[in-house]
This record gives sequence, structure tokens and C-alpha cells, in this order.
Amino acid sequence: MDLKCFNKISIYEPEIRNKRIRAKIEIEVDGIRKEYFLVQHYQEPIATPITEEFAKLAVISPIINYALFTDEIDIKFSLTKLDLKLITDITNIISRDIFVNRIVKKTGFIKEEYIPRAEEINDNNAKPRASLNVKDVTDDDKINFTPDYNKCGVLSSGGKESLLTYGLLNEIGCKVYPFFVNESGRHWFTALTAYRWFKDNIPETMKIWTNIDRLYLFIERNMKILIPNFYRKFSDIYPIRLFVFGYYIFLYIPLAYKYRIGNINMGNEYDDPNGVSYEYNGIKHYYGIYDQSQEFDDYMTHWFNQKGLNIRQWSVVRPLTGLLVERILSQRYPHLFKLQTSCHMVHIENNKIIPCGRCSKCGGIMLFLLANGINPEHIRYKPEHIKNLPNIIEKGLKLDKDEKEHSIYLVNKLLKLNLKDGNPHEHVEMLHFDDKNSKLNNIPPEFREMLYKIMLKYAKGIVYLKQGEWIPLTLENTIKGIMFSIPSILT
Repeated sequence: MDLKCFNKISIYEPEIRNKRIRAKIEIEVDGIRKEYFLVQHYQEPIATPITEEFAKLAVISPIINYALFTDEIDIKFSLTKLDLKLITDITNIISRDIFVNRIVKKTGFIKEEYIPRAEEINDNNAKPRASLNVKDVTDDDKINFTPDYNKCGVLSSGGKESLLTYGLLNEIGCKVYPFFVNESGRHWFTALTAYRWFKDNIPETMKIWTNIDRLYLFIERNMKILIPNFYRKFSDIYPIRLFVFGYYIFLYIPLAYKYRIGNINMGNEYDDPNGVSYEYNGIKHYYGIYDQSQEFDDYMTHWFNQKGLNIRQWSVVRPLTGLLVERILSQRYPHLFKLQTSCHMVHIENNKIIPCGRCSKCGGIMLFLLANGINPEHIRYKPEHIKNLPNIIEKGLKLDKDEKEHSIYLVNKLLKLNLKDGNPHEHVEMLHFDDKNSKLNNIPPEFREMLYKIMLKYAKGIVYLKQGEWIPLTLENTIKGIMFSIPSILT
């Protein structure tokens, strides 16, 4: 097995000009060098004491995705010790995740001759191939920053989770800054409906334009392991890359510093770990969603604290299943619900963004809506999309098993249908906590009670996962969860 595609990937020092960050990325393939300039345009000046440091991290973070495929990643500028540790730690994690979830598990993007044989699937082959070479490593100077914890920056995509995150935080009195990234690819169409509304109605709305999607395509077109014309393949996953949200976060930090924003809020809903193994042939992995995991949030919060920023990274909707996210969003914030677009292959009709209605993501959304008694046409799905839902379900939805079965059960009950695999699992309609993906201390204590009380108006209770069983919790114990050990809460 030889996954090598590059001799070297070089990252040049970013140039910062008022509202722009620009950096050259150079790949070397068989002695031939090719270059691309990664560009980020802000809508306002970004001169802060930390802009240079976080610009460096931003331009490095996309290249983390290719450490399995190059002999060397050459960083042609200095990093602090803490910054280098972050890059090294995440590179090790993402390489394992890509090896398992993009190479070993066949996705249709990798040429057959590069799929590892059974004896080659081991932790050693999942480690980064690349050596990380840095021009210079400097000591850390703690950043002098006092965050305002009543200010929340929401990474916004137009999907149900980020819209609900905005609605909840705004309702409890936080000053919320929706943050959009135009990646210069079709993904921006997904966010466009929501962005237009926020831009016109919420003064705190921010946007950055970047050509990051074009950079990914530039690199991946030079990867011998990918099938020809991979970029034309109908799919709702990326061919290689799995670390994408870190890039957005690093771009956002100068703005967080400028406005003293104390919270970075990700729209990450519940991911059920019950009965799931996070190892494959001894290789620890995250099913391709490390940068959406609570472990990543915890890592970044700790790292921000070490840097002196003391910013908290967390998800408001972490305890909620997708079924509950749609229920709360549609019933409590209908003006936000109508902005929702949850499809990566949308198109434009009469200046409206229309979901494809045939991908796995669309299938899950339509299923959740119908299970809640909501017509998917309210968010621009068409009757023929809804009619085709059984076929999408048959092909497979990327949902947790219990959530899928319970949603199908509710659809069958409400619409008098007989879709396969409909089985009741009452916990799906409850707030979920566990010691891996949804910790009791996920939400900061000053917001916890207000948010849980809103959520519980639409849920049937609270449960905690213990040894494969869902154990009921009281609201009081959930609010005070950080003050107790898990065993004492569950006794």
C-alpha cells in the first residue's frame, strides 16, 4: 500500500492587508511544483494583536487533511509551542480518521488499487506520513484578553442546527453574532437563503469570503489515488478532507477578539454512542466528524484557555436529536425555520435556493419534518421529493439507528403508512446526555437552566446513557450536573 501523492506541501507566510489574508500553498509532485494562493476577504478591517498568529493557523489547517499523502509539510514561518502542539495533535487525529473513513471504508472516490489489504489496516499505517517542518518554534506569550461571556458567535450555515442555536441564544438574552463563510463553492448556495435574511435583519451578522473549496479541489486533482473526475460524482461526502471547521474557527478569532466575543457556538446535535465502537482494527477514529465532536470542543476550549483568550467553544443543541431540533425550530422560531436549507447539492430556481430532494441529507430532513407533522414544502421541498422519500430511506440514511427507526415509526403513525424499520424508541424525543458525546457540563452554567427549560417544552424528559441503558434524570440534577460525579447523579 502506497498512498503517497506528494513529495512536499509547502505553506508560505500569510500576507495581511487591511481586510485580506493571502498565503501561497505549493505542492510538489515528482519534482514538479504547482502553487495556489489561498485568499480570505473580510468585510471589515481585522488588524488586532492576534490576527497574524491566527492567520497562520488558518492557512495551515486545510493542509492537515493531506498529512497521510505527502512526505513533508513545510511550514515556512514560525509557530509558538502551543500552536505547533495543536497542529500536531489534530494532524494525528485526522490522519487516522481519514484512513478509516475515506480510505479503508470504500466511498467510491479511491481507486481500488489503493484500498489497503486486510493486513495493512493497522494503527501504524494510519499515522501521518508527513514530517511537520517549521521554520522556527517560539515561546508562548499569553494573550491579554477579557471575553464577554454574554456574547456568542454562531458558526452559521443555513442548516437547522445553526438556526436553532441562534434562536435559543437570542431568546435567553445573549448578544449573538451570526458568522457565515462563503467558501466560493456550491456550499455557499446552502447558506445563501439564511445569510440574506440575517444580513438584512441582524446588524451583528458577519461574513468572510474565501477560495478554500478551490484550494481543496486544486490539491485533490493532483492526487493519484482519486478516481478520474471525482468532483463530478454525486455524493454528500468529501473525497478526502475531514477537518474543515477548524479553518472557520481560526478565521473567526480575530473578529471574536475585536468584539470581545466569549463563546464560539457550533451547531452540533446529538450523536448516539450506544453500541458504537470508536475503534477499527485498533485504530481510534471519529466516524469522520472529529471537528463536530465534544472532544474537539473540549480540546479547543482548553487550548483557548492556555493561550489566554479564555474563549469557550460549545454546542447549544448537543443534547438534541435531529427530530427535536426540527420540532423546536419549526414551532418556536418559524421565521428562522423557513430559512432552513440542509442540502449540499442545491440549485437555484427563480432566485430561490431549492434542495436536491434526493440525497441522504435531504431524506433525513424530510423524515424528521414528516415525523413532526410538518410539510417539507414549507422549506422548498417539492411534492415529488416527498413522494420519493421511501426510496431514499431504502438506499440508507446517515442517521443513528434509534432515531431513524423512531422517526419512521412516527411517520407511519401520523400518515398511516407502512414504511420499513419503523420501531418506537421513546428516548429519541428526550434530551440526551452521556460521558462522551453530550456531557452534563456542555452548556455553561449561567445558560443551562434557561436553555433546558425551553428544550423540555418540546421533549418528553431527560435521559443519561449508562452501560447501554437510558436512565431518567431530573431537570435539577441536569442543571447541577457539573457539581456531581456521574455515579451520584444516577443513584
